Amino acid sequence: MNRTSRGFTLIELLVVIAIIGILSSVVLASLNSARKKGRDARRIADMKQMQLALELYYDAHQSYPAVVAGGVSGTTDMGAASGLGALVTEQFISQISSDPTNSGSYVYSYASADGAGAACTAVPCSSYVIKSVIEGGASAVPLGDVDGLWAGLAGGATTCDDPSYCVKP
Repeated sequence: MNRTSRGFTLIELLVVIAIIGILSSVVLASLNSARKKGRDARRIADMKQMQLALELYYDAHQSYPAVVAGGVSGTTDMGAASGLGALVTEQFISQISSDPTNSGSYVYSYASADGAGAACTAVPCSSYVIKSVIEGGASAVPLGDVDGLWAGLAGGATTCDDPSYCVKP
């Protein structure tokens, strides 16, 4: 009898499936890393946009917005209660940015300070700090950010040390 092989053996099929599985897991891991980098890039761009809007506001009012309803040191999420709504109503920025994950783990925070470095809840406010946590960790934080305890704001309850990215004027 003359038997010719017309198909693959079970071992050959299992080897091919294992190779495909390994390759797909490598691709998915790389994709997840790229997503984190993309969200971090958006966070940094959002903060630069907010910083520009705050400088335009300062040029018009000779003060940064005061924190209306905040916690320790006048810090708050950059939502409606932060006092930054004036940036939108006066058209310095189209909207207050929210974090790309919308998970609550990563939020933008804003704090303003008066001339003495105390938390500013009434104008004039001469300084501010905007903060976001970077997903990529301390090695992904760009150079030029502010480190330390809210850069001199009273209370010092929130740190700007890496992996936090903080900017100020």
